[in-house]
Amino acid sequence: MALSISSSEDIGVDTSYQALPSGLRLTAADRPGVAQPVPERDIPNQPWRPMSLVVLVLVILFTGVWEWKMRSLKLVPGDESDRTYDSWARLRHQVDERDVPVIIIGDSRILYDTDLDRVEQLTGVRPIQLAIAGSSGLPILEDIADDSHFKGLAVVGMAETAFFDSTHSVARPKEALELSRWESPSKRASYQIQRVISPGLAMLEEDYQLSTLIFHLDPDWRRGVRGPYHDVWKVGESSADGQAWIWRRLEHDQRLSAHARSVWHQLFPPFPIDDKSINVILVKAKAAVDKIRARGGDVVFVRPPSAPDLRAIEDKHIPRARGWDALLAYTHVNGIHGDDLPAAQNLILPEGSHLTRACATVFTDAYIRSVVQRTALLHLKSDLPPALSARDCVKPAASIN
Repeated sequence: MALSISSSEDIGVDTSYQALPSGLRLTAADRPGVAQPVPERDIPNQPWRPMSLVVLVLVILFTGVWEWKMRSLKLVPGDESDRTYDSWARLRHQVDERDVPVIIIGDSRILYDTDLDRVEQLTGVRPIQLAIAGSSGLPILEDIADDSHFKGLAVVGMAETAFFDSTHSVARPKEALELSRWESPSKRASYQIQRVISPGLAMLEEDYQLSTLIFHLDPDWRRGVRGPYHDVWKVGESSADGQAWIWRRLEHDQRLSAHARSVWHQLFPPFPIDDKSINVILVKAKAAVDKIRARGGDVVFVRPPSAPDLRAIEDKHIPRARGWDALLAYTHVNGIHGDDLPAAQNLILPEGSHLTRACATVFTDAYIRSVVQRTALLHLKSDLPPALSARDCVKPAASIN
């Protein structure tokens, strides 16, 4: 039985065509009964090279203008204070790759209020900074406790409203830990590209993308719905080595610092936390501490300062006796509270929750000198610099928060 095979060879393809008037194209309707190629459109004769050059110049011009604007807003190239956790994951890997003597974990206060250079000047050791803004330090503490590689000192920063929160404040640490355990090839490639271009461009700041800025313009248009204007805006800036500070513009911009302070007032829960929730956190913290100590490591808690208006809200949620004091007593861990450090009094907190850069160095100097008195795993250098005080960061005419 003969097979019937149809092909373009059988039918024949008409490859000849006449140039059409500008704006028209040859379609299947123009050649009935003939196998049709892809519709073809004449390319108009235009000055493509000059046009491409003009487009390139405009792109460079507008990019340069936007970059200039972002730098005028005190954004800096290489700032990695985003929420992708790529750099954090690589810092976490160091705990598995080498003997890390000191790590710092916790929330944004210990993150922005610690000067890693000052720690190194005092002790000769540069800690691995693993604190995450807007999070509880407990999930990271538990992860470190389960890591047999770590036998050093864990400095755990604590803001009670975050540390004793087992819902919202644990989301970011979980996301960061998942990324540190597995990273897709596309995610890894994206990070490598970012590392190349980020040091030269301030405009890559996530909080100041044009879409984000437009989104923040919403002034609660929908009644009863909290709009994006009241979300957390840019608070800090950080580098790939983990060093982070409060964003330099917040130190001087009254509008931005007032906005941040109002957000903290709305985010901090004013109602008391129940005893059952506190006990759950205490049990988890003690279990993590015991694991680290069983390997020869140690844990010290640090409570950075907060402004009186925010402290009043925090104390309503969980007073020092029910939170801080109970934690130290239950875990049998040494702790350093900002209230108990003479050198840490009357420091400047522009938006009530984080110290200025200069005052962060003063606070670091004060709490590290106290830490070495409470653990055998960290020592001061013989040629350490002189102690700092509030006078080193607070100008006589400056207002005290």
